[in-house]
Amino acid sequence: MVSSCAEKTYPATTISDIVSRASISRTTFYKRFSGKRDCFDAALDSCIEETRAVASETCSASDPPAVTVRKASAAMLELMAAKPALAQLLTGDAVMVDPSVVGRYRKLLIPPLEGLFDTGGRQPRPQMSPPLAFGRAQLLIFTEIAAGRSHRLRELNPEIVYLALAPFAGHDEAVRQARLAEHDSRPDPIAQL
Repeated sequence: MVSSCAEKTYPATTISDIVSRASISRTTFYKRFSGKRDCFDAALDSCIEETRAVASETCSASDPPAVTVRKASAAMLELMAAKPALAQLLTGDAVMVDPSVVGRYRKLLIPPLEGLFDTGGRQPRPQMSPPLAFGRAQLLIFTEIAAGRSHRLRELNPEIVYLALAPFAGHDEAVRQARLAEHDSRPDPIAQL
């Protein structure tokens, strides 16, 4: 499903495409899925879980919250750059098939970010809206994928880090971490020799 959607989009993908790519029979397909949408939903769940696992594995419990966000963002963008079909399904096809998936993504991302920066009510929250910041990040990623530049997703890390941090850590810390993310994403000239 993921590779067929990347090549043809969800609406153009047929059950024949899926069973052919998977080298299975239609009977086997229908033993597992009730139809194309059911298969798509399973593929989406798998892509979300893979992305979540990659982000989680890159961080350690001893990392400060802002570093956790920076590392997780880099890991997710790296995964999407390495697997453009996954990225296209997550940012394009999933939203087209079911616009409510954006709310699902927000529920997956925003509460953990709020938890990282929970101040127990001691400090006022910054004024940037988390859903607005999330929407901006999603648009940046989708624009690169739609333009066929998924290989450039890593370059978005400073902007994504800023957007992820600004609502929770404030502008100054978001800028500081975005600058560190920019430095992290630059190739090491010595390593290239």
